[in-house]
Amino acid sequence: MLSATQLRPGMVIKFNNELYSVFKMEHRTPGNLRGFVQVKMRKLSSGSMMEHRFSSEDRVEKAQMDEHDMEYLYDDGEYYYFMNIENYEQMHLTKDLLGDGVNYLVPQLKVTVEFYEGKPISVELPPTVDLVVKQTEPGLKGSTVSNVTKPATMETGLVVQVPAFINEGEKIRVNTSEGTYQERA
Repeated sequence: MLSATQLRPGMVIKFNNELYSVFKMEHRTPGNLRGFVQVKMRKLSSGSMMEHRFSSEDRVEKAQMDEHDMEYLYDDGEYYYFMNIENYEQMHLTKDLLGDGVNYLVPQLKVTVEFYEGKPISVELPPTVDLVVKQTEPGLKGSTVSNVTKPATMETGLVVQVPAFINEGEKIRVNTSEGTYQERA
């Protein structure tokens, strides 16, 4: 159990016998009233968002998650297959569980899968992923200094704004939390 003031975005807590992922947390202390913590969280079973106000003295149960390092293998259109790096067991996850993370999955990508009571709950991607540009407008000579960008479609289908000098077939590094171009890889 931890104090409501210790909640942080990304934590998974047990609230009303359901698992919630903390999305946003704000500690407020209005003038002559007691302090409270306003939390916006996502219900992991349904994906719905809710807000709740905890008193500063409230205790919250942090869910005990098991983390396993896994490697992405392939997808068959319906399921995405991963292999546990330690014992080589394979498992499949659905697009619903992965969410926008499917845009960053390339073979041999190392991810961390969080389990709660033996069931996969979430997938943590690395901070950046190297992707190949499949389609974009041709690059312009001498446009290495300007900050003009153009859309580029990656090998996974993700569309990223890239500088004008990036061409098809080049490998670039993409930030997985924002979906933005970082640099050439």
